[in-house]
Amino acid sequence: MSEEEIRQEYEAVDRSKKDPSAFGLLYEKYFDRIFNFIYTQTDDEDLTADLCSQTFLIALGNVHKFEFRGVPVSAWFYRIASNEVNKHYRKFKSKKVYSLEEVRLRELFSREEEEYSEEILIKLLELMKELPSDMLEVLQLRFFEDKDFKEIAFILEITESGAKMRTYRALDRLRKDFNVKIKYDGKE
Repeated sequence: MSEEEIRQEYEAVDRSKKDPSAFGLLYEKYFDRIFNFIYTQTDDEDLTADLCSQTFLIALGNVHKFEFRGVPVSAWFYRIASNEVNKHYRKFKSKKVYSLEEVRLRELFSREEEEYSEEILIKLLELMKELPSDMLEVLQLRFFEDKDFKEIAFILEITESGAKMRTYRALDRLRKDFNVKIKYDGKE
């Protein structure tokens, strides 16, 4: 996002502090993105709808506390959504689910120079599903939600260097596990 776009969003937040109906612009702009972000972590439309509604209700209820932190307003919504998803899983003592769409993984690899076979993508999907949820979440934010490290740090409430480290550790683990799986399957 450009500095001008970020400034316009902050102005919309400021208007929302005085007139809650102004919050509708931000809701309309980010609803689909936040819904999809939550859905990949629940794989349940009804639960996603509930958590997404809760996310925006919390945001609207706390709009008066919102402060400029140098990141897009969307990072605030992602942070609340992430917290709501984590709160849900803690409450029900269940393991977080990640619904990694093959299409989105293909998009990620279409950015690269190399071509990847169907077989390789399937193996990568399997390996990603085995990663701990904190690693999956940082990869999701970085590569599927296109967040920079500053935004990831804000969303996950960690330092920017912590966001970089977590991302690189997740990528290193994927590379290592991927190479082991390829050798194990007799491909190398």
